[in-house]
Amino acid sequence: MAYKTCVLILLGFLFDWLAPQTEPLEQKTKRWYKGNLHTHTYWSDGDEYPEMVLDWYKSRDYDFVALSDHNTMAREEKWVKVIKSGMYETAFNKYLEKFGKDWVTYKTDSGRTLVKLKTYPEYKKKMEDKNFLIIPAEEITDKFEGKPVHLGGINLQAKIQPQGGGSVVETMQRNVDAVLKQRKETGVPMFPHINHPNFYYAITAQDMMNLHGERFFEVYNGHPMVHNEGDSTRPGSEQMWDMINVAYLKKGQPLLLGLATDDSHNYHQFGPSFSNAGRGWVMVYAATLDPNALINAMEEGDFYASSGVTLSSVTLSNNELSVEVKPEPGVNYVIEFVGVIKGSGQSTVLERIHGTNGNFKLTSRYNFVRARIISDKIKSNPYKAGEFEMAWTQPVLFKE
Repeated sequence: MAYKTCVLILLGFLFDWLAPQTEPLEQKTKRWYKGNLHTHTYWSDGDEYPEMVLDWYKSRDYDFVALSDHNTMAREEKWVKVIKSGMYETAFNKYLEKFGKDWVTYKTDSGRTLVKLKTYPEYKKKMEDKNFLIIPAEEITDKFEGKPVHLGGINLQAKIQPQGGGSVVETMQRNVDAVLKQRKETGVPMFPHINHPNFYYAITAQDMMNLHGERFFEVYNGHPMVHNEGDSTRPGSEQMWDMINVAYLKKGQPLLLGLATDDSHNYHQFGPSFSNAGRGWVMVYAATLDPNALINAMEEGDFYASSGVTLSSVTLSNNELSVEVKPEPGVNYVIEFVGVIKGSGQSTVLERIHGTNGNFKLTSRYNFVRARIISDKIKSNPYKAGEFEMAWTQPVLFKE
């Protein structure tokens, strides 16, 4: 009997080991991935070689980057002249030293050094590895009556020409539609996002309320000319976000989700007058580091935007939104749950918690709720003097 009992116990252990796990594999392997979706290089109006920009992010533990140059996907041939200044000549020498003469293609013409830029397929093969993903992208750069209308196209498979239009809204919509058309035709996950609406105050909340098919916009952008906070007569991007989502809910559209990006152009001069790397990013909770998984997670709202604050977790369970901050020593945090009470049409701070953990119970009383996390840590390289590090979670709905 003892022998049979041992055999049965062993068989039981074996059955348990071989049996399907009740917890989905995806839940076991999901993790946070850090990335920037708006970055410029010498392919448009940035002032650095694409490999050097990628190395900047890679060496600082970013998991993915999209180089989103204006109206190009870096497939053609392009040469740039090294500007005759010590700063840019030094930058070229650093590029040559880091990657070597076998990689860098350059020539001298009339005393000027010209450098052939590496294309997307070339720099992707050189710089990408299992821990660092390069996503193809383009900043579709359009305008209406001199107003800049810029959209990010993430994971595009082919360049999209600016579509134009008879108004700001029509110009945006035509470019959004062009991205969604390419997605449908290729079957490849990709998305458009509205860039810096307050850049020259070109795009209003009302303009964005009239869009269809747009799921993302930049609630934070690190360029010094984007006016994230608005001014005395015009709302900031965060206020616009809530206004737009009130309108989207009335029309039965999915909620608009908020990104934070660098919009970096300057890699050799630093300060609030320059558009530098490292100011804003997204943290995506996904199962794998590939474009499909990242985009699927973002479209589900499984990400947050940050200008410096790191979160350990963001969860929604049984209509309770929970946020946990990963604290830095000596830094204090305030978690604000921001939402819209039905019938009011305007967002307000529903609850304010001092600390690193916060929970908010959603009820049918609210249209939607999101969290804003504010630290008392001044950013080391702000886009605006006196800027504190922050984070923003995505808006969520009460579920019956």
